[in-house]
Amino acid sequence: MGAQLAKQVERRKSVAAEKLALIELFEGSGDQFPGCDYRPADRKTWMSALGPANLRVHQIVWPGTHDSATDKIGLRFISRPFAQCQSCSVYRQLAGGARVLDIRVQKDRRVCHGILLTYGVDVVIRDVKRFLSETEHEIIVLEIRTEFGHEDPPDFDKYLIEQLGEHLIPQHAAVFEKTVAELLPRRVICVWKPRKSPAPKPGDPLWSGGFLKDHWIDTDLPKTKFENNLKRLGEQQPNASRKYFYRVENTVTPQPDNPVVCVRPVTGRIHGHGRLFIAQAIGRGIADRLQVFSTDFINDDFVDACVGLTHARIEGKA
Repeated sequence: MGAQLAKQVERRKSVAAEKLALIELFEGSGDQFPGCDYRPADRKTWMSALGPANLRVHQIVWPGTHDSATDKIGLRFISRPFAQCQSCSVYRQLAGGARVLDIRVQKDRRVCHGILLTYGVDVVIRDVKRFLSETEHEIIVLEIRTEFGHEDPPDFDKYLIEQLGEHLIPQHAAVFEKTVAELLPRRVICVWKPRKSPAPKPGDPLWSGGFLKDHWIDTDLPKTKFENNLKRLGEQQPNASRKYFYRVENTVTPQPDNPVVCVRPVTGRIHGHGRLFIAQAIGRGIADRLQVFSTDFINDDFVDACVGLTHARIEGKA
């Protein structure tokens, strides 16, 4: 018991030290970057406002949500705090400016996070369609994967094509060079990542998992995650010469050896440092690699930071 208590004390000290390190980094270098003062007039239509004919896919800093469809997962006040990563619906995330969704499913087409289940994926598709019907020029990257430890839903690729067919942008590497206007009226890049079922092929309506990559770093230490994100980002090719999306997740993950295992207080250790990350990426000369930037509990400021850097890119200022 004494050894376990001592270990917990050390873990708490490590977390406190890393939180302080991020604060000191902010105080020492700030979080200013080209476009940081930009605010879209309407986050629901920010791509439209930037000009679809001027905005190339590889220039966009795509605001994303991690575990997007977990707003009602599990049982409220009981299991939900251990798996909830977003507090609002997929529709509200999109209307608020998010453009990359991370959806996990299991064999019965229900959304899940680990062992916990929530509503069916039909709810997600309905929210996506509603958003598309209310906008004209907004492009969405919809990633759907079979959750680890679960089986693929049968014929799920056919289901996605039936539901989203007219909106789907077919898999082709040339898409990254195109402007938003050149992709219209199709507006959804749907990445399907099954565990055992055949992956989508070039030219298919769906995209294979290799077109959306990341490096998941499983830690609850915020400075460790922050620096590892920068390290991995620096290993990528610049967006203009890369034919896949690369995602950085501004999140940390609860660990079983720490007494705090609810998502919100743990991810809160890094949540407010999205602008700091962008500023550091620019300062270290690797901002031209930043493309998909995702977070838990997305908010207006995170969206504005991504849109601001995108605006600076098309203005030639970043």
